[in-house]
Amino acid sequence: VGAELPLSLSLSRCRGSLRGFADGPQTHFGFQRVTEEERREKINQVFDSVAKKYDVMNDSMTLGIHRLWKDALVRKMNPSPGTLLLDVAGGTGDIAFRFINYVRSVRERQLQQRLKHHQNLSWQEIAESYQEDKSPLGGSQVVVCDINKEMLNIGKEKAQNLGYSEGLSWVLGNAEELPFDDDKFDVYTIAFGIRNVTRMDLALQEAYRVLKPGGRFLCLEFSRVTNPLLSRLYDLYSFQVIPVLGQVIAGDWKAYQYLVESIRRFPPQEELKAIIEDAGFFKVDYQNLSSGIVAIHSGFKP
Repeated sequence: VGAELPLSLSLSRCRGSLRGFADGPQTHFGFQRVTEEERREKINQVFDSVAKKYDVMNDSMTLGIHRLWKDALVRKMNPSPGTLLLDVAGGTGDIAFRFINYVRSVRERQLQQRLKHHQNLSWQEIAESYQEDKSPLGGSQVVVCDINKEMLNIGKEKAQNLGYSEGLSWVLGNAEELPFDDDKFDVYTIAFGIRNVTRMDLALQEAYRVLKPGGRFLCLEFSRVTNPLLSRLYDLYSFQVIPVLGQVIAGDWKAYQYLVESIRRFPPQEELKAIIEDAGFFKVDYQNLSSGIVAIHSGFKP
């Protein structure tokens, strides 16, 4: 079988493996090997650090294109009045505000259509129609759930400044252990958040659990660039420019170095599709945006 290892080396390796076992399951924080608990702590520190400059950094890193990607997510969702949305890892409210705007516009169109028909209605029918629900969201609600208090505080402040209050609530919670009942929501969204969860399998199980039968899962996340030339330029920009922007704008090089590394470690489109299917979702597909810099994955709970 070959020469035995020296006793001291064998003991050293044994101690090393036992230490890893004692510290808990191993995972990655960017390109570093860490325990799951260490990863959770480090990610929380990252978002504590960048929360106040998060929106400015998103605009700087993506040249504002992240706004178009988020618009595309809500258009794909195509929510109607009455939709109950859970937006996970949505602390700053970007998806929630877009959802409210979208539902409001659909609701306004519905009410205008109804007014057009009034000329053909009897007096009694017109009177009854005015007693119906005229709320701008038609019963829609969005619950924003985030594990980071600082990010939620930023979102609440933005909501107040922008005048969003109706149909919006904020919950501190972990994507891997959501504080909600089974079969509660029509739609679950997670935008640029799933690569930051420590156990993606648990997060997907929870998404499945809280969705109603027929409910929709939507994930917007950085993905694998399909164009080889763009891929090389994107790598250069990611590793050479984004951490510098992080230092200049947010005063935190390491946080944005991690974000870049986490993007590179994240599963490509087809692999993520298979992971979502393994969680029990069906009709899973994805749409590449900006040549695969990001992708929207969609699936339904049977």
